[in-house]
Amino acid sequence: MKQTALITGASNGIGLELAKIHAQKGGDVVLVARSEDKLAQLAQELTTEYGVKTWVIAQDLSAPNAAQAIFAETEAQGITVDILINNAGFGGHGRFFERELVKEQQMIQVNITTLTELSHFYLKGMVERRRGKILNVSSTASFLPGPLQAVYYATKAYVTSFSQAIAEEVREFGVTVTALCPGAVATGFVEAGNLQDVDAWKNAKTPREVAEYGYNAMIKGELVAFNEAKLKFALEWVIPFLPRKMVLKMSRKAMEKSK
Repeated sequence: MKQTALITGASNGIGLELAKIHAQKGGDVVLVARSEDKLAQLAQELTTEYGVKTWVIAQDLSAPNAAQAIFAETEAQGITVDILINNAGFGGHGRFFERELVKEQQMIQVNITTLTELSHFYLKGMVERRRGKILNVSSTASFLPGPLQAVYYATKAYVTSFSQAIAEEVREFGVTVTALCPGAVATGFVEAGNLQDVDAWKNAKTPREVAEYGYNAMIKGELVAFNEAKLKFALEWVIPFLPRKMVLKMSRKAMEKSK
């Protein structure tokens, strides 16, 4: 059965690669991001190369009514969303008290609020049809506090926790929810978040690597998916047993920029 996936943040990075992967498998795609031109170009490429249906919804996900507008558009066009991929998100480097509050508020809106609202809107239909999948792109950052990226780390902690909780709620209805928790990824996220020269991104994975891992984990219905085994081991079996102050110092050091 051909399935339609709605992907946020589809104009670049992991989202763009997820759209390509789904289209390669013959699935139709609803592409969501701010840049209508980029989305239109991608939609044309996917339709031409793979013969799939594509829809473009240009929407600023930091707007308070973004999720409602996206859902209303798919309803108006009679699109059944079988797979929801909440990929859009961004971070920001610096001390919390020195950063612009509006940027932190926008981060919370995109990373938490819009993701939550989209999940709510589309889960209802999935539960009724007794099939469907959600992939929430979280981060290994969700497993510890993040000095110099305090709000970003906190938003991802929400995403990982929320994903697991609703996964259990909808399991009996044949619906799965997967939290993808990659480490550093070489995307526009780095420049947008002012993360150039941060040590943690020196050995970043490619968007394609992460997208393929996450897509396969979603198809399998995995609960939490780590694409890096060493990070998974450290976060699950080492970090939880260390003193909190030590963890904070380690986390901060990872986010500090090279002199």
